[in-house]
Amino acid sequence: MAPTTLTALALTCSLKPSPAPSSTDKLARQVLDELAAHGVAGELIRVVDHDVRPGVEKDMGEGDEWPMIRERVLAADILVLATPTWVGHPSSVAQRVMERLDAELSETDDEGRLLTYGKVAVVAVVGNEDGAHKIIADCFQALNDVGFTIPASGGTYWNNEAMNPKDYIELEQTPDPVASTNKKLASNAAHLARLLKQDRFPPVH
Repeated sequence: MAPTTLTALALTCSLKPSPAPSSTDKLARQVLDELAAHGVAGELIRVVDHDVRPGVEKDMGEGDEWPMIRERVLAADILVLATPTWVGHPSSVAQRVMERLDAELSETDDEGRLLTYGKVAVVAVVGNEDGAHKIIADCFQALNDVGFTIPASGGTYWNNEAMNPKDYIELEQTPDPVASTNKKLASNAAHLARLLKQDRFPPVH
């Protein structure tokens, strides 16, 4: 039997609009490359390039570009949420993405399941300061709350040593621990996404 075709969408939450180089984009693209090795077709959206309005509705009115992004989130099997570290927290762009995803709590199929059920989410964090573990934990909780399933080893990150600023895009090569974590994340995410696509969560009545 041929493997189930999967797709992934990376939402990178850099504060830098394109075409500025972005460490967040770099790590997200590395995750997409590893997913591609498992037959997952991926695309990337840098969220700050779009007018995503504040709010917790799926459409905040004229000019809001979240509905377009939401459509692609719901079309994908795997969501990669990638964020830089700012003062120990995810970026304000990542926070806005999570706030907009809150609207999914009101969106269900004919059997009462959230539209995000059966979709996998992973998190990637970069920063020249500490905070990655807490950021990943906070993002995991938010993504799981709105219906995504988190795989084993579903987070990857790079932080530079404290008090020694350096950006991920400045590294000449990917550190071995990051590369191996990316591989593990991609393998587990693709495996879980295939299982969930073939055998959906049952409705609860």
